[in-house]
Amino acid sequence: MLTGKQIVVGVTGGIAAYRAAELVRLYVKAGAHVHVIMTSAAAEFITPLTFQTLSGNPVHIELFNLISEREIGHIALADRADVLVVAPCTANLIGKVAAGLADDLLTTTIMATKAPVLFVPAMNSNMWENPIYQGNQARLSELGYHFVEPVSGLLACGWQGKGKMAEPEVVFEETGRLLTPQDLAAETILITAGPTREELDPVRYLSNYSSGKMGYAIARAARQRGAKVVLVSGPTSLTPPAGVMLHKIVSAEQMKQAVLEHLPSCTVVIKSAAVADYRPAERAARKIKKGGEDQMQLTLVKNPDILAEVSKAKKGQLVIGFAAETDELATHAVRKLESKDLDLIVANDVTCPQAGFDVDTNLVRLFYRNGETEQWPLMSKAQVADRLLGCVVRLLCSGRNGTKQAQ
Repeated sequence: MLTGKQIVVGVTGGIAAYRAAELVRLYVKAGAHVHVIMTSAAAEFITPLTFQTLSGNPVHIELFNLISEREIGHIALADRADVLVVAPCTANLIGKVAAGLADDLLTTTIMATKAPVLFVPAMNSNMWENPIYQGNQARLSELGYHFVEPVSGLLACGWQGKGKMAEPEVVFEETGRLLTPQDLAAETILITAGPTREELDPVRYLSNYSSGKMGYAIARAARQRGAKVVLVSGPTSLTPPAGVMLHKIVSAEQMKQAVLEHLPSCTVVIKSAAVADYRPAERAARKIKKGGEDQMQLTLVKNPDILAEVSKAKKGQLVIGFAAETDELATHAVRKLESKDLDLIVANDVTCPQAGFDVDTNLVRLFYRNGETEQWPLMSKAQVADRLLGCVVRLLCSGRNGTKQAQ
């Protein structure tokens, strides 16, 4: 996503300037080339050496430095940028840009670049609510500039309210979206992720080893490609991607209700959750105590087949399933593809150490309803997610052009 991209980060004078250091670290970790511009006020809050160390590149402060530069700095940076991110961004900076003023290196670079510009405001809540500031932001939004709005919280001035800089991870995600083709902007994608839990009693449950990493990676990639994303998630320890509609569930029955509730508004369904096939016939109201017997019998009943119900209720939606197998992968995957009336199924052998549950990589094989198959090499789950969404785009295009694969 960001590998090899040229990102110019502008840092203005505010207490939130220290948070820009974490943002730069995230960009560098993702493989981007980062160039930092600091205003003179920003250098009062955090040293240029910090950003130089994190980015591995010189930090730019002066508009004209004829000794250290052979080229006009703001033009070179403006041309180099794939995206320009100002974080934190003060009300002063927004006011100057809205008025067309360019009197330092950062504002001249913003005025000169043709790359997307992302502002990340941070300020006192009264400043944020000031109609002059709001008018300036509205004007810049109309002109095509992008914003990650501040959040509510305890501000450095001691006030409680909206004005706190958004988390660096949220800014990172929005940067990725700006640099990603928006080929799913017209779609609403429903994604299920993680395990389900079926309670035996108040302290025990039946579940599986799913971490939710694959589903969350798909949700993140879909959001970055412009889709509206509904993520129905079982219990996980993962942070949900920024900008998705998260619906938390626990049991298979709860997941079924959430999926069917959102199905009519969706154009694509991707069922990557690992749903428990069975649940206890009865849930004990109190903890089941250990008795004197060496064995205990447990009666289980079938859970609802969510994927089958989606296929029955769908009205033109593209439906993609996942199959986690331990043997005869192709046989089981094709049987599931046909019995659930799917457009595509993604299968993996969970006995493979690099493609099982709770790992960051996956080794998958795709089976299409027209009989075609694809074997993908070992990739990160983020790479699998992005490549899978490329398949979604192609299937959607073929269907809307009247050439969708035959039923």
